[in-house]
Amino acid sequence: MLEIIKEPWPWYVAGPLIGLTVPILLIIGNKSFGISSSLRHICAACIPANISFFKYDWKKESWNLFFVFGIFLGGVITAYFLSNPNEVVITPELAEKLATYGITDHTGLVPAQLFSWESLFTLRGFIMIVVGGFLVGFGTRYAGGCTSGHAIMGLSNLQWPSLVATICFMIGGFIMALLILPYILSL
Repeated sequence: MLEIIKEPWPWYVAGPLIGLTVPILLIIGNKSFGISSSLRHICAACIPANISFFKYDWKKESWNLFFVFGIFLGGVITAYFLSNPNEVVITPELAEKLATYGITDHTGLVPAQLFSWESLFTLRGFIMIVVGGFLVGFGTRYAGGCTSGHAIMGLSNLQWPSLVATICFMIGGFIMALLILPYILSL
């Protein structure tokens, strides 16, 4: 049983399990699924400033903080006890292409040549980690939510803004992967 848990789950198992969070949250407490709003709740709870954006009853949304903490705790448990020790399997063509950019370590979930403390102090690593993190945060705030809020919850509720946001997420991902990322990796 433990071996089944350690292996990647196919989309037709993992997808419906993720999708079931929407009706469960709606049925149990009329709650919306989303992760990015938890940062607002944390700021409202920890920073008693006179900023109108943080002046609301964040305690009503404290369930979201427990939900996000559960995701974090599940990630920690998985990383320490259930991680697969084998290299990530990628196609030989992709491995060859990544090798041209100096990315040869496929032992972790992400390449250590891109995401590590050592790479943070390189131009490529700074762009990938710091600038990329800022852009994700800015985009999340600008779009009024993250991919989980819009693509999972919003689309299932047939919300037009979520459809537009999800289409923009996808277009941005394609542009990044096909046009911008190769330039950054060549730095």
